[in-house]
Order: sequence, then C-alpha cells, then structure tokens
Amino acid sequence: MALVFIPALLRHLTGGKGEVDAPGATVRQVIDHLDQLYPGIRDAFVDGSRLRSNLSIAVDGEVSSKGLLEKVSESSEVHFLPAVRGG
Repeated sequence: MALVFIPALLRHLTGGKGEVDAPGATVRQVIDHLDQLYPGIRDAFVDGSRLRSNLSIAVDGEVSSKGLLEKVSESSEVHFLPAVRGG
C-alpha cells in the first residue's frame, strides 16, 4: 500500500494521523480509498473531477502534472502540497 502523508490542516479528518496507508494504482484510487476510511477527505482534495487548484501532488518525490491520474505503486509515498504559482 502507498504511504500517504496528510497535511497538518487536514489531520482532523484522520483522527490526527499524519501518515496513512492506502491501496490504489492511481492518486484518484488512493483518495477514494481514504474517503472510505476517513469520510470527507475526498472533498478536501478533489473539486469535481480534478485535484483542487490550491494543491499539488508529489509521488515518490516528483511533483506530478497528471494530478488524479498519476500512477501509484505499492511502495509509493504520496504527498499533498500547497500549489505554488509563479509569475
């Protein structure tokens, strides 16, 4: 299962846990599984069918441009990060 790092502001949804394990082959599947365990977490990460615009996702240390479609392996680490926009 992938190891998912939960942002501090959302840990109230996971009972204070900062790291949780979740199965899934894509970020979307991981989030769907987390929402089964921790209702409401999908709404914090997803807006409609896309990752919220204020978030970025990093899988195994690489920031993804694929968002919810990013592939995840059994040994992946998944981080949700505040999106950084440049000008």
